[in-house]
Amino acid sequence: MSRMIELNETILDERPGFTIVHPLDDAPEQKVDTEHLGAMRMTKTVRVCLYTLRGYLLLMFGMLALRVLQLAGAFGKT
Repeated sequence: MSRMIELNETILDERPGFTIVHPLDDAPEQKVDTEHLGAMRMTKTVRVCLYTLRGYLLLMFGMLALRVLQLAGAFGKT
């Protein structure tokens, strides 16, 4: 064997690897009883951030709708 092949095999043997498990071969997950789970508790900061995100998304979708209507000619010639 050449020295290059030996080096490549040594490098491949020392490299950390991952085990790939196909979803069809994987063991099924345990079912969780969702009836007895309560609502998630949120801090005030998380609640404010989520409302801010909701407002931002509504604003962006509104601006998108406005632009589409402008391009469709709903507001006259521009």
